[in-house]
Amino acid sequence: MRIGFIGLGIMGTPMALNLLRSGQPLTVWNRSADKAEPLRAAGAEVAASAGEVFTQADAIILMLATQAAIDDVLGRGSALFAKRVRGRTLIHMGTTAPEFSKALESDILAAGGFYVEAPVSGSRMPAEAGELVAMLAGENDAVERIRPLLSPMCRDVIACGPVPNALLMKLAVNIFLISTVTGLAEAANFAASQGLDMQLFKRIADGGQMASGISRIKTGKLADQDFAPQAAIADVLKNNRLVVDAARASRTPVPLLDVCGDLYAEAVEMGLGTLDMAAVIQAIAARAPKS
Repeated sequence: MRIGFIGLGIMGTPMALNLLRSGQPLTVWNRSADKAEPLRAAGAEVAASAGEVFTQADAIILMLATQAAIDDVLGRGSALFAKRVRGRTLIHMGTTAPEFSKALESDILAAGGFYVEAPVSGSRMPAEAGELVAMLAGENDAVERIRPLLSPMCRDVIACGPVPNALLMKLAVNIFLISTVTGLAEAANFAASQGLDMQLFKRIADGGQMASGISRIKTGKLADQDFAPQAAIADVLKNNRLVVDAARASRTPVPLLDVCGDLYAEAVEMGLGTLDMAAVIQAIAARAPKS
């Protein structure tokens, strides 16, 4: 199967590199052409346009940040759409609204293509290590056909049923992730405000029963004030809003995400959108009463 990969951002680049390192030939494209250079250096064929990827590949992985970007790449709403998707398998690995994905599946199937929803749990470091967890949804034949393709990028690949169950599962996991990291940032801000040694805070948090892989990464960032992005605040805010929108549609309360959404929005307003989500500590600290 000839594979295309579109979208070489914080997550897409390491994911595509892991595919290449597994021996999978790959044709890649990114709107900002310079981001394709690490893939070219690793042996990927860099397409001159998104359309060229479709002419060369049987299955195309989309790791794109927005619904508009997906529609644009696919030529959705134009005569290009059917030409690009017919006979091909589209693998949507980003995070979008579940209803968008469901409608996209319907359009792709109607045009004679195949569709698999495959969002992943994990940030840049797990992506680099090939340790992501993928959630798959779609028609069984398509899911099973692309499952082996994901193994170089993922330590686990879990089928979740029909579309949009994979994205709904991703949103459920994101509630746990966002509320956990935000709570950790609040704890670190409290410790710092009391004049405590932040390296001791890190040692104790990392050694306790609440510690996890993600908490150990974020305690290091919080203690060292290292906010180089692994999951950027602007992306976390987007995902938070997707959760809240889906929850409102199903009349499901998400009180923690309501609070988190306000904090990440404040962080974006402070100009922190490109920093790692741990930098939300600065939005928390900014709420302190002014003397």
